[in-house]
Amino acid sequence: MPSLKDLKNRISSVKSIQKITKAMQMVASAKLRKAEEAARASRPYTERMEAVLGNLTNSAKDNPNAPKLLSGTGRDDTHLLIIATADKGLCGGFNSSIVRLAREHIVKLQGEGKKVKIVAVGRKGYDQLQRLYGDLIVHRTDFLDIKEIGFSQANDIASRVLDMFEADEFDVATLFFGQFKSVIVQQPTAQQIIPAQAPTSDDGESSPDLKGAIYEYEPGEPEILTALLPRYVAIQIFRALLENVASEMGAKMTAMDNSTRNAGEMIDKLSLQYNRARQAQITKELIEIISGAEAL
Repeated sequence: MPSLKDLKNRISSVKSIQKITKAMQMVASAKLRKAEEAARASRPYTERMEAVLGNLTNSAKDNPNAPKLLSGTGRDDTHLLIIATADKGLCGGFNSSIVRLAREHIVKLQGEGKKVKIVAVGRKGYDQLQRLYGDLIVHRTDFLDIKEIGFSQANDIASRVLDMFEADEFDVATLFFGQFKSVIVQQPTAQQIIPAQAPTSDDGESSPDLKGAIYEYEPGEPEILTALLPRYVAIQIFRALLENVASEMGAKMTAMDNSTRNAGEMIDKLSLQYNRARQAQITKELIEIISGAEAL
């Protein structure tokens, strides 16, 4: 049975940890507000671009001169997985859920005889993937030294991916990230970005939402697609990074709140154990005093 001093030291340690988790929860809450606003602000632009792209795709899908980013290489042999996770932990199962979805995709592709390559974005995802799929990782990047992620970081990743595609290093690229739904829910998501796909409805049909408008494009649809598609890839990666930041803060806020509650429960149990041990020790000392007095 631990001594009173051991119990007192342990209670003090748990209280210190509780203060840290409470502070981290408050920091995550403050960062979440800004990250959520950035993620939500990026969605209308992305969705509108997808709608325009979908309209152009329907017109250009039978065009033999359609850009390679839209029509693809004509093969389905090599897949590039862009797996975006956080750089730091203490955010529950957020990173693990994204990596789990990516691992399931890797197993499926390898079972079909496909070749897989990985671009790891974020330190935590890289650490997990390195154990099983280190030989598949062709590039890694993290943002530990960057306080706020901007479009330039997403554009750097997109430029590298596009260079690989132009060099025929892969045929299909899929982006993995955590889509922010709420503080409690962060949904692991896989989205194919190369070849670009038009947005689809629930029944699987292509359904670009242009609000009933009919557009005529100048100088021409192929020329616009040639300029739009590389930017589309960068925008999708940028959106994924913003969604990841919001999801990470939401998951961290929830995890630290649970840790703070668990620390409080542990403090209550240890305090009860400490009081009982102290009471037993006092009772023992009284019995020894009384017994000694009776002996005299």
